[in-house]
Amino acid sequence: MIMIISVIFLIAVDQLTKYLTVLNIDEGAYIPILGNVFGLSYVKNPGAAFGILQEQTWLFVIFTIIILTGIVYTYIKVPNNKKYISLKITLILFIAGAIGNFIDRIRFKYVVDMLYFKLINFPVFNAADCYVVIGAILLIVLMLFKYKEEDFAFMKRRQR
Repeated sequence: MIMIISVIFLIAVDQLTKYLTVLNIDEGAYIPILGNVFGLSYVKNPGAAFGILQEQTWLFVIFTIIILTGIVYTYIKVPNNKKYISLKITLILFIAGAIGNFIDRIRFKYVVDMLYFKLINFPVFNAADCYVVIGAILLIVLMLFKYKEEDFAFMKRRQR
């Protein structure tokens, strides 16, 4: 139940920030938050990260469904004990990020992005993207420093 509530909350934050962006920022405009370092800029992204695979909505839909199925399956298999709380949080971030951008792709055929590091001209991104990146960083840290291979025995098929 906590997973569902967490995912819904994170998706709501993502969708609210996108809604407020569309409502209040002209496409392509830049609103500085930290001068010429960081700000808001409304961009419609019909592709994936860094704008690759433009206008391939069907591919993103299929890919997202497959990935989400795998992540949810993994979440369900992860034991409900203290040792795996950080892994479950990581999976929640992945699920919320994937669904947040999936909603945009279904509704608009593009993803609404608004967070922009102007100083380094980094591609514009959104809250859902942040969830996925933070989740990926957490997963790398967990795999390097917390979990060992035997901690994932729960993922192996049971022998008959």
